[in-house]
Amino acid sequence: MSEATTTPIPADAVPVTGGSRLGAEALGTFWLVLGGCGTVIFAGDVDRVGVALAFGLTVLTGAYALGHISGAHFNPAVTIGLATAKRFDWKDVPGYVAAQVVGATIAGGVLLLIANGMDGFEADGHMATNGWGDGGYDLWAVLIGEVVFTAMFLYVILGATSRRATPAVAGVTIGLCLTLIHLVMIPVDGTSVNPARSLGVAWFGGGHALGQVWLFIVAPLIGAAVAGVTHSLITGDSE
Repeated sequence: MSEATTTPIPADAVPVTGGSRLGAEALGTFWLVLGGCGTVIFAGDVDRVGVALAFGLTVLTGAYALGHISGAHFNPAVTIGLATAKRFDWKDVPGYVAAQVVGATIAGGVLLLIANGMDGFEADGHMATNGWGDGGYDLWAVLIGEVVFTAMFLYVILGATSRRATPAVAGVTIGLCLTLIHLVMIPVDGTSVNPARSLGVAWFGGGHALGQVWLFIVAPLIGAAVAGVTHSLITGDSE
């Protein structure tokens, strides 16, 4: 297995340069935020199932389109989790994370640009940001949810991309896992499990969103690291 593989197509299937891998990560994260957060912003009549499917489908389609180039992480937590599990080289982590944040931020900017085409649109509270309080769930509940569900996301990714797994269905498995996570967590905090996804729209979502975004950076990274450390201990699968 290539050290960048998290998708149905091995990342060593074709020779790629470092720059093209980072470009693929930026493009894939751009697509995730554009499709997932865009559904939240523009499709007001779409229910929780529709939003969950939108996020899952961006990962599924991005995995098959770009997985052979970069491994299709599209998420700093995935990159950190894979590195912690010794499935990805730590020296490549900073570049991947930077590319993911850049892709997500460009997507957030594009979404804001489109949204401003509607008379009376206000970005504050309407940019698919993550948060807690305001009559909803408390900080501690959101923290636990983000840590646990990010860890579960990494357990699924590590299992689905194992040498002993069926590589052709990994993208479907991972996409459906993200869909399920959204079905549970949307009412809690809008669902992050992805620091880049949260940052990409928080820049444009106002001071309240930026003031709370730290949790959606820290908690997913903790969950991913926990999964990376414990996956092989729990399952006996280190490949």
